[in-house]
Amino acid sequence: MEKSPLKKIQMLFFSFFAGLDRQLGFILLGLAAVGFFTFISASQNTPVQIADELRNLALSFAVMWLVSRIPPKWLEMGAVWIYGIGVVLLVAVAAFGLIKKGARRWLNIGVVIQPSEIMKIAMPLMLAWYFQKREGIQKTWDYAVAGVILAIPVFLIARQPDLGTALLVFAAGLYVIILAGLPWKWILPFVILGVIGVLLIIIFGNTICAHDVAWPFVHNYQKHRVCTLLDPSSDPLGKGFHTIQSMIAIGSGGFFGKGWFQGTQAHLEFIPEKHTDFIFAVYSEEFGLVGNLLLLALFFALIKRGLAISASAPNLFTRLLGAAITLIFFTYAFVNIGMVSGLLPVVGVPLPFISYGGTALVTLGFGAGILMSIHRHRRLVQS
Repeated sequence: MEKSPLKKIQMLFFSFFAGLDRQLGFILLGLAAVGFFTFISASQNTPVQIADELRNLALSFAVMWLVSRIPPKWLEMGAVWIYGIGVVLLVAVAAFGLIKKGARRWLNIGVVIQPSEIMKIAMPLMLAWYFQKREGIQKTWDYAVAGVILAIPVFLIARQPDLGTALLVFAAGLYVIILAGLPWKWILPFVILGVIGVLLIIIFGNTICAHDVAWPFVHNYQKHRVCTLLDPSSDPLGKGFHTIQSMIAIGSGGFFGKGWFQGTQAHLEFIPEKHTDFIFAVYSEEFGLVGNLLLLALFFALIKRGLAISASAPNLFTRLLGAAITLIFFTYAFVNIGMVSGLLPVVGVPLPFISYGGTALVTLGFGAGILMSIHRHRRLVQS
């Protein structure tokens, strides 16, 4: 008996989404919906920008679907090549990359690309591959080798300079190294030094932030970002402007928010980069604490589901890769919300699936696709 056209369409629809993790998919759609409606307000309903954002979201989910079809074994086989190509492109950027706004981050190969974005995925892939190969024969010096693998691209990205991306790539690699079994006795000294460093900066902030004091290994603009975090009013019309205005927007949202399209800070152009890095300030002003709790719940659900997929993965490579990708999402959200709220220095880190952007959304879609692939092929991969 021949199937009806409606039945055929229904079967095609279900086959298209077969194997995808429904929970993860609904969470991502929820985040994308929140981001899109916030973007409509932030862009003041500009048709061209809205069309661009729809295209970016569609491209991100298309990349996720395509990557979900790639078996994790193929990702493992291509890890070294992806990492190697990424490093070569970073060296090419250092040699003859394009300079925009004082930073050399882009490369023209017929189309303009930002190779540092590749490393957000290439880094956990490479380190997960390395520890998979060393499983069962792992030695102390393996962590030193992993540290070198991590340090090379982080150094190349940091000198562009691009502190935000360098931080994300470093975090992506560090998560894999820690999850691979890095002893706590090696981690704790760095944690203690970090805490002491932060306390010293807070206590002696006025002294070390003086204009005639130079910080070693740190650019002047990076020093200013830290110092204006300690006291945004020290440069209210310069480096502190972003932080002051975003904090005003978040506070003015109150409990229920001012309502969609009713945010005065956003619509009177007080919030800079309001549809990209600072879109959380627009969202907070319009939807208030209730909206923020909903958004945080979605991110919590994303992290929880990603870690659950990773925990059920069949081998070390997929467990390390899945957990690292999930924690990258956490790092994106934590750093972005922290900087917009005035708790962390301002760095160029978007809010996952909320901020406007093409390259970042494709990278996030690629990461989500890896989680979908791990879930889809979990029974097909031998541990």
